[in-house]
Amino acid sequence: MTLNITYFVHGTTTDNEQDIATGWNHGILSEVGIKQSEELGKLMKSKKFDVVFCSDLQRAIDSAEISFGKRFLIIKDKRLREADYGDFNGKRCRLFKKDLTIYINNKFPNGESYKDVEKRMNDFLGFVKRKYNGKKIAIVSHQAPQLALEVLLKKKIWKQAIAEDWRLKKAWKPGFDYKL
Repeated sequence: MTLNITYFVHGTTTDNEQDIATGWNHGILSEVGIKQSEELGKLMKSKKFDVVFCSDLQRAIDSAEISFGKRFLIIKDKRLREADYGDFNGKRCRLFKKDLTIYINNKFPNGESYKDVEKRMNDFLGFVKRKYNGKKIAIVSHQAPQLALEVLLKKKIWKQAIAEDWRLKKAWKPGFDYKL
């Protein structure tokens, strides 16, 4: 049986608008982010999911609640958090995001590496495969967990996932589909 996963990015935050890396800080949806989440809910009105999972960080919770809260059970899961940027949480992106490949195996100072994110996403995928096999689930989360999905489910290497990240081209779409 196949588990169908649709990934959604949380709405734009006030930090995003100021080029700040929120990381493990909760973050606040901006007016734009609230509107994006409302629009996503309208776009997904005809979609059916057995359950919606989201990161336990507030920006993902708020996005999931606005987009899906009236229609689906939403389960918060810490494994869906953004990468812990450690000392860079809440700092300007330009301080460290020029070459993210440095952090594939090396931890952000006092944080975690992308391989650490991959490990927790692999654990999450094992859980949903056991509990929701044959179902359709949605995930509302962040950049690093989605890149980990590209590595784990699309068989990309980390450097490729980072280089091809849709965020670099602003190629957002309402949901990214994966199969497990």
